[in-house]
Amino acid sequence: MTQPAAPPADNWQASTPLLDTDVLRTFVAIAECGSFTRAARQVFRTPSALSMQIKRLEETLGQALFIREARQVRLTPEGEVLLGYGRRLLKLNEEAVTQFLAPSVSGRLGFGTTDDVGTRILPGVLAQFARSHPAVQVDVVVGSSREMLARLDAGELDLVLVTAGNPGQEARGEIVHSEPLVWVGREGGVAARRSPLPVAMAHQGCAWRGMALEALNRAGITFRIAYSCEHCAGQEAAMIADLAVSPFPQSLVRPPLRRIDPDLLPPLGEYQLTLVKRPGASQACETLVGHVTAAFRSY
Repeated sequence: MTQPAAPPADNWQASTPLLDTDVLRTFVAIAECGSFTRAARQVFRTPSALSMQIKRLEETLGQALFIREARQVRLTPEGEVLLGYGRRLLKLNEEAVTQFLAPSVSGRLGFGTTDDVGTRILPGVLAQFARSHPAVQVDVVVGSSREMLARLDAGELDLVLVTAGNPGQEARGEIVHSEPLVWVGREGGVAARRSPLPVAMAHQGCAWRGMALEALNRAGITFRIAYSCEHCAGQEAAMIADLAVSPFPQSLVRPPLRRIDPDLLPPLGEYQLTLVKRPGASQACETLVGHVTAAFRSY
């Protein structure tokens, strides 16, 4: 019996559907956020629009990509495979476009940030910037907000990401992030129940320190500053050892630390981060500004 001839390779390729970059970007955003709602805010679309995109993508591939639960979504095994492809395809697309459209820029760029911020967003921001401006050398400096602003004004840095509201610090720059400052201690620890309350504080002039002292004094709580640290890693060490509690950004709370019961200690309110650039910033600096603000939108 004669077998039908296989279709020419070029016909097969012509019939193979192509993955839309915009849909892939949506898929990756949902996978990383774990929620259609959070991803919708990131890509500036409605959750229903994202749901329709994913439905069409699943129909194209003939596979379910997400397991939908009450308040979150999880990737199916097929979705996990596609996530790897999606990230690589988006990166390759960005590199291809940049190669032809982005102007060739070289030189150096000084970026200053505080230590509580750097570990959260820097890896992703620097990776993106390196792809768009591979010839620009970025000098990253970590220190206090006061020090970073002083170096910016001295012309040593082009861009700084600092805590807003430090005593004596004028309001300047663009607010890019706001989140609750909360009381934190060791999981199962007893420091929060000691009297006077042992507190690990940041250096004098830090907004966290001022917010904490004001809250404790307003509530009439007796306390002692048990530890004072230039960097938040020192505060973290004191808390892990159950030697003190500390005001800390909610997003940095991770085991073995925990947020202390709000009924035990007074609320601290929100703290903000601002991005301040040197006058006459270069195009490369403006690009870095865009990467930083985008990182916080999806944070």
